[in-house]
Amino acid sequence: MTTSHDQVARLLALTPYLRARPWAPIDEVARAFAVTRAQVYEDLRVLLFCGLPGGLPGDLIDVDLEAAREEGLVNLTNADFLDRPLRLRADEALGLIVALQAVEEVATGETARAAAGVLAKLRGLVGSEAAQRARIELVSGSPDVRARLAAAIERGERVVLTYDGLSRGETSTPVVDPVRVSVWDGVAYLVAFALERADWRTYRLDRIVAVRAAGEPAADHGPAPEAEAGWFDAVSPDNEVTLRLDGAAAWVGEYYPTRRITALPGGEVEVVLPVADPRWLTGLLLQLGPLVRAVDPPRAAADALAQARAALSWYAGADRL
Repeated sequence: MTTSHDQVARLLALTPYLRARPWAPIDEVARAFAVTRAQVYEDLRVLLFCGLPGGLPGDLIDVDLEAAREEGLVNLTNADFLDRPLRLRADEALGLIVALQAVEEVATGETARAAAGVLAKLRGLVGSEAAQRARIELVSGSPDVRARLAAAIERGERVVLTYDGLSRGETSTPVVDPVRVSVWDGVAYLVAFALERADWRTYRLDRIVAVRAAGEPAADHGPAPEAEAGWFDAVSPDNEVTLRLDGAAAWVGEYYPTRRITALPGGEVEVVLPVADPRWLTGLLLQLGPLVRAVDPPRAAADALAQARAALSWYAGADRL
């Protein structure tokens, strides 16, 4: 089953392919794009509605559907505009610069070098002043960690991570079969199959302290699940927490994904946070301490209050020893 995303990517390649091969056999086209004859025919029907702005008959690509259906031959006409050199608007070029910066940040080896080369050309085209305005900041961990993970993924090797799970306040050493690095909500994650949990997991790259080879090849666990949305979008509104913070804690709204940030009188700020793991919120509240002015709903702070009182009780008992 093909998706609209797959089809758009295929059409972008299919059109110049057919322009260079008039009256190409439909079976040959299907083999070249690893799809069925029926899918090629559906793609051709979509191409009938593609072309230059305006949408008039003379603006659209013409496809001989009858020849494709009855004779098994594919031919495009009225697509001469595709021979014109691609020209990018300034906003399109800046958008590509931002996207390539993200690739360069998380990629290694040949991919990183290719991204850097294209970036240099685009920056030269738009000018240094405009290029400086197109910047992206990713949370992607250390270059050494990224390089080791990229090498393990390329070689199909199992690795052992040293992982600081801040939401649980502990460091673990999961054994995983790494598959890919993905970026969600400005943060780079490793998608991997965790052997101990026998399931797919994601690990923030900035919390992976070290990576070492496990000395054995990674197993085949099938395709890793594709995230339809980042965790931020998947968190239910029922799991949102509103914090009223001292101005000194305003960094929370900049460091963590938030639903809303509101400046309050007196320098305080109100942030609405999606909470996927209550233990993460407990750790954050304990870290902020007296900088937290209010929590809504109040029950969200219950565990942090209990841990803080237990710590105070312990210190009080230690003073009497």
